[in-house]
Amino acid sequence: MMDETSTHFYVPVSHEQRERCLGPEGSAWHVGRVIKMIQSRWKLPILFRLYADPSIRTLQLKRDLPGVSQKMLTAHLREMARDGLIERVDFGEKPLRVEYQLSETGRQLLPVLIAARRFSTSHLPAADDSAKGV
Repeated sequence: MMDETSTHFYVPVSHEQRERCLGPEGSAWHVGRVIKMIQSRWKLPILFRLYADPSIRTLQLKRDLPGVSQKMLTAHLREMARDGLIERVDFGEKPLRVEYQLSETGRQLLPVLIAARRFSTSHLPAADDSAKGV
């Protein structure tokens, strides 16, 4: 019998195998959940910015991500904090001083993102495919 992490290497045949891969708590569900956590125009740039600098203020993030609106940045930071990828540190000072940093969960995601980048760079589209918009 194969272990749980190897279910993606074959087409699930038995009901038990399908449940482990495709069921409500299966591999496909968990991978989809991670993708939803990082899916947006700005979440990956925020994460990579935080990988480069362990703690950063909102204003600096806004400067480093040209084109992001304050409303969108705030919404994404709240979602990422809710999902446990980052932590909001409120220093309780006046004027308000808040910084964001990666959580342990966010740091654990880095090898996954590096693997995704490695996969992407080794599977670049052919030159004529990119010209066609494929």
